[in-house]
Parts: sequence; C-alpha cells; structure tokens
Amino acid sequence: MNLDFHPPKSSSINRRRSTPRLRLWFVLVIVTLLVTPLFFRPTVTSTEANISEPVTLPQPPVPEIRKEIIKGTIAQGDTATAILGDYFSASEIYELGKLCKSVFPLSRLSAGQAYRLCLSNDDFERFEYDINQDEQLIISREDDEFSVKKVPIPYTTETVRVRGKIESSLFEAVTSTGESDVLAMNLADIFAWDIDFILDIRQGDSFQALVEKRYREGQPAGYGRILAAEFTNRGETFQAFLYRDGDRRADYFDAEGQSLRKAFLKAPLSFSRISSGFTMRRFHPITKTWKSHPAIDYAAPRGTPIKSVGDGIIIKKGYTRGNGNYVKIRHNSSYETLYLHMKGFARGIAQGKRVAQGQTIGYVGSTGLATGPHLCFRMRKNGAPVNPQRVKAPSVKPVSAQNMADFKLKAADLTASLADHLPVETAKMRSADTTVIE
Repeated sequence: MNLDFHPPKSSSINRRRSTPRLRLWFVLVIVTLLVTPLFFRPTVTSTEANISEPVTLPQPPVPEIRKEIIKGTIAQGDTATAILGDYFSASEIYELGKLCKSVFPLSRLSAGQAYRLCLSNDDFERFEYDINQDEQLIISREDDEFSVKKVPIPYTTETVRVRGKIESSLFEAVTSTGESDVLAMNLADIFAWDIDFILDIRQGDSFQALVEKRYREGQPAGYGRILAAEFTNRGETFQAFLYRDGDRRADYFDAEGQSLRKAFLKAPLSFSRISSGFTMRRFHPITKTWKSHPAIDYAAPRGTPIKSVGDGIIIKKGYTRGNGNYVKIRHNSSYETLYLHMKGFARGIAQGKRVAQGQTIGYVGSTGLATGPHLCFRMRKNGAPVNPQRVKAPSVKPVSAQNMADFKLKAADLTASLADHLPVETAKMRSADTTVIE
C-alpha cells in the first residue's frame, strides 16, 4: 500500500498572527515597569525641587533703647516753652497749650512744683507735672500726636497712730512726736468748727489720730487722709471719723453721726495769737484816740494764709487808707464777714466770686492803718457787729438714716484702734490695723 502522508507544517499565516501579539505584551510590560514607580514617588513641587536646604544667617543685634528721666522743680518764671523748648517747635508748643487748656492750662505751672521729663534716645516720651499732692498732669507723644490727661499720683500708704500732749500749742505737740507741722494743720482743720486753736488750747490737752503716711517710689511723701482723730480740750473730748455718706463727699462726723462741719469756722487762721479782742472801747495805737473795736485782731507772720470762715459770695474787694487790702463776704441773708490789712489776695479772688468755707482768700499783711502784720476780722449779723467767738453756728446734715448703722459699725472699729493704751512716746511707732470708712 502506497501511503503518501506528510505531517502538516505550520503555516506562515499563523506565524504572522502570533508575532504582533507578543509585541503587544512586551510593550505592556515595559510601560508597566516605567509607570509603576510614579505612583509610589513622593509628590514634590517644582519650586521645592529647586530650593536647597535653608541657611541660617546670624541676626544683627537689636539696638538698645536708652531711657533717661530728668527730675526738676518749676522755677520762678519758668514756662512750658522754657521746659519743653528743646524737644518741640514753638508751633508745637502752641498746639499743645490749646490741647492742655481743658485739662490743666500750662499757664498755671507753679513755682516749686515737681516735674519729670522722660526721654527715649534723647527724644521726648512723656512729661509729668505734679498739680498738687493728689493729681498730676501727664503729657505724652506717640506717632506725632499728643495725649494729655490728669491722673491721681500713685502712692503707697501706711496707716499709723500718732499721739501727743499739749504743752504750749498743737503745733509744738505734733512736731515733738517727730511728725510734720502739716499734720498739725490738718488736725486743726478737722476740729476748726469746735475748737479755736488760738484761744481755747490749754496745757494738758491731748490728741491722737489714725493717719495715712504716703510713700512715693519708696520715699516719704507727706500725709494722706486722717481716718479718725480725738482731741481733748479742757476735759471735753471731741471725736472725728472720716465717712462717705452715699454720694456726698467724704467728711468728718462725731460718734453719733453728727457732722463736725458747721456754718462758720471758729477762726480764719489756723495758728496765730490774738493781739486785740472784741471791745467797744480801745485806744488806737496809730490815731491815739479811744474808739470801738468790734473785731478780733490776729497777729501772725506776714504771708500767713487767711481763710473764709464760711461759704459765701465776695461782695467787696479793694483798698482803703484805713482798711488796707480787704475782702467782704456775704454768707447768707444775715451774716457778713470782713478781712482787713491783707498783704495781698489769693488767686481768683474777685468781687462777685463764690468762695467755699476754708478757702484761702488772702494773706496776712500790714496794709492800711496797721502797726504790724495781723488780720483784723469782723463779723456782722443783720448789719450790726457781733463777736465771732460767741456765734453759735448750726451744723450741716448728719449721716443719713439709711447709712447710720454702717457708719456706727465702722466708727466703732476705728475707736477700738484709737483705744490701744500704749505710752504716748511709742504710739507713733506702731502700725494701726484700721478700717477705711467709705
């Protein structure tokens, strides 16, 4: 049997079909290998890719600001221009003066008052001026703009007890304890309605007080408030407690809440001596004639402040040959007072002006017919002369009923502080634990 059989060979068609398929798989594998790392690579911006590691450079030193404080006292004739002229132009000082006018006029800078100039790198920063013992004027400048304000002077205080006995005068008794004569003046002002410290004082009288001592920047700076005080005169003890009754200003009241303030002070001077009393017959040392002297003459050093004994309106101010410089005040529909032979008048005293009780209206002098410095003080009731020493002036309002219980509670605390029976000479060394009545 003739077998003509040959196995079939792969056709060229099949080979051509398989070759493109292999190439496709090969391309896919290559693409996969190239693309896969991109999915796992951290994202980096083009900006980051071009920035190298930062280099820290040394910073230049910050220039130190040099502070300086110039302390001084206003001298006689000093002006704002004289004090601030090195830091501001004349036009700037003029504008500053207008800005200060409603707060505290720069024209009222007074000789003897302290001030401080604060500088920063020799440039103006702040001006501080003590208006009085309680307030100061602050002028500062920032971004070419002025700031002007009136603020309380910052003090720290310590309350102490001061005690003493009278040998010759309250002035001597207070200074003998090591305290200032200012404290004597303040005590006299408190009891001025009940005690004439010229006529009434006797040897053996005594006083004690709880008083605030002030400190400024660690240095003694005078006295603050007298919180409570007692004065024993001729065996009678007068008490005073400082209390603020609601919206009324703080004032002094006795232990029963009655005000110490009365319509008239007992005297227009704090310390002096009576050189001539109230009389209807006196030999005048200049005219050499006998005539009435319906007044009290207070001999005092030239320049001693003279106070109005009560609230009122100035109805006359002037000069006559006999009276010298004088002021006449109407207090109400009944009473008038006259103050003669003044050296000069206090600032702001003018006819028609209203004055407050205790306000300084002038100064002791010897103008007119006077042999030496003294004040001739006269009082009239309904036009007729009266002896000021015999006038019984009514008190002003007591503590209100709604605050009376609170007042008595706090007054009792202060009384307990005053009752600590220590020797007089050591009492002033102790600090008193007190309640401030407000």
